[in-house]
Amino acid sequence: MTEFIELTINGFSLGAIYALIAIGFVLVFKATGVVNFAHGSVLLLGAYVTARTQEDLGFWVALVVGAAVAGAGAALIDVLLMRRVRAVDAGTLAILTLGIDIVLATELTRRIGPDIFPSGAPWGSEVVRMGDYVIPETRVAAAGIAIVILTAFYTAFRFTDWGIAMRAAAADGRTAALMGVRLNRVAAGAWALAGAIAAVAGVFFTSFPAPGVDNATGLSALAAIPAAVIGGLDSLFGALVGGIMVGLVATYCAGYQDELSFLGRGLGEIAPYTVMLIVLLIRPAGLFGSRGVTRV
Repeated sequence: MTEFIELTINGFSLGAIYALIAIGFVLVFKATGVVNFAHGSVLLLGAYVTARTQEDLGFWVALVVGAAVAGAGAALIDVLLMRRVRAVDAGTLAILTLGIDIVLATELTRRIGPDIFPSGAPWGSEVVRMGDYVIPETRVAAAGIAIVILTAFYTAFRFTDWGIAMRAAAADGRTAALMGVRLNRVAAGAWALAGAIAAVAGVFFTSFPAPGVDNATGLSALAAIPAAVIGGLDSLFGALVGGIMVGLVATYCAGYQDELSFLGRGLGEIAPYTVMLIVLLIRPAGLFGSRGVTRV
């Protein structure tokens, strides 16, 4: 029972990080209808910049710089590439983001090489004790940040002009444009915000107990895709729920690997995708997604 409770606590905290990453998928999809497979590489970009500059600038300034670079990079992807072909079908746009991901990830992997760059996070390897259980401080911080960001964006979507414009663009872009909504500005803003949040998530993702930023970080972060799909690609609350589900499933499967060895090794890596397939068979739009959402 003790092991189960400890795995549950760690699963929730890992899920918060996946939720942060999934929020980026949701932001881009709500604004443009694009499933952004380049999100993992943008996360790697932000985490890499933060890790490389934290010794000279200090962690917090480096994090701001990393978020700014990732946000600007994501916005440039939209302005220079996605905007030119926005009228094509969703499948073609998704394939384009996959190509961007390959190019960006290849270049970042070349720069990183075999090295591992510490994120420089101030919490280091410190842990929080809850009775007999321990949890890394980075996971506690990630959970708090995820809740704050989710609350802020929910409020913005509901009560600000920017949120209304984004919801209008997602519902019917052509009509929204006729009503004065600047679709290109909404899209670029959504990509930039998604990139900045990805950088923040990347720092948590590469902090203790992870060793730091390496050339597999971007690929590992794509485990957040099941989180976004399970919750619903157009639901911010779904991103939180999906992230927690993925975190719990991955942690349970890794923790009980010996008991589940008859299913093969590395079960924790594929279990989130299995859950995603089951959810899609039952509810194709995700648990909290709109039924009109198009899957790619």
